[in-house]
Amino acid sequence: MRKRLDEVADVTKLAGFEFTKYMKYIEGGEIIAIRALNLKSGRLVLNDVKRIAKEVSEELPRSQLHKYDIVLSYTGTIGESAQIMEEGKYHLAPNVAKVVPNPSVIDPKYLFQYIRSREFRQQMFNYAHGSTQPTIPMATIRELTIPVYDIETERKISYILDAVDKKIENNMEINENLEQQADALYQAYFSPKSGTQGEIVTLDEYCSIFTGKKNANASVDGGKYKFFTCAPDALQIDSYIYDGNAIIVSGNGAYTGRTRFYSGRFDLYQRTYACTLHDDIHPDYIFPLYWFVKLELSKKIMCGTRGSAIPYIVMNDLAKFEFVYNEDTFATYMPIFKSLTESIQANEFENERLAEMRDALLPQLMSGELDVSDIDL
Repeated sequence: MRKRLDEVADVTKLAGFEFTKYMKYIEGGEIIAIRALNLKSGRLVLNDVKRIAKEVSEELPRSQLHKYDIVLSYTGTIGESAQIMEEGKYHLAPNVAKVVPNPSVIDPKYLFQYIRSREFRQQMFNYAHGSTQPTIPMATIRELTIPVYDIETERKISYILDAVDKKIENNMEINENLEQQADALYQAYFSPKSGTQGEIVTLDEYCSIFTGKKNANASVDGGKYKFFTCAPDALQIDSYIYDGNAIIVSGNGAYTGRTRFYSGRFDLYQRTYACTLHDDIHPDYIFPLYWFVKLELSKKIMCGTRGSAIPYIVMNDLAKFEFVYNEDTFATYMPIFKSLTESIQANEFENERLAEMRDALLPQLMSGELDVSDIDL
């Protein structure tokens, strides 16, 4: 049986007057305002947060976030979600919906597992409109449908999927620690403040820099290769323009300057950049250069992007990025950068496989193809 979302949960958003009249982002605020960029792959990402005062949050109880509430992006990046698991820490920001499960009707964790599923996100995409800033109306979100079962069955389904999520979460925590190690290494030996002596060089002396030719709608569901756009998550496509190690940089939009490493076959959106090593450069140079771009160049890009409503960068912003090159320092620390980068990517690949397994398990569990009746909670 399927029910409308508003039959199993209360769905709301931050009212316009709440934001314009009351919400003011401040340094040191006690409450984190959850924006769309704080939602990724079913979890909260809190490395870039805006805060409000606790008293402001208390004045707006309708848009406070409580334990087991589900937050869902509905404008710009459609369908990213997370479930709140702490009390008194978070508040809604614009462009994010709050879904409050009714525990007498549906298991809150099961509802979150379905909302984060490919099937539910596809429902959202089907009703989204707008090209540069896609959105889905709140009334339409309330009408999206949810498969419902008896609550005991829903609890067993969420219990199985939670085990997969915990492994994914563990890998993410490991990667965050590895990134902190890379950052510390960069700050100590390679940043402008480190005092390392050497030759001032530019990125284009080591890398070829190019963009893709395709629009974002060239993606293919279930395609063979990664298709990198300016959004946080890669899409799929059946073509590729490069095969190997590359630094991928978002060239415009809300995620301008976002940098990632990828090894393998991929294609690119026309405003996404790839940096790949020249043939005469040692292949392991890509690893320290990746961290230079991620930790230093991206900061400069974010501080100096062109455009107001939609920021962007141009080829020269990447090509003429300067850094200090010291051959001995490179040789000493390049293996460490390589190990950190490859470990992070291995965990990312494992998480992709786990997420695919979770997405495949959900319909099998819901259909009864996988029997959960013997699970003892």
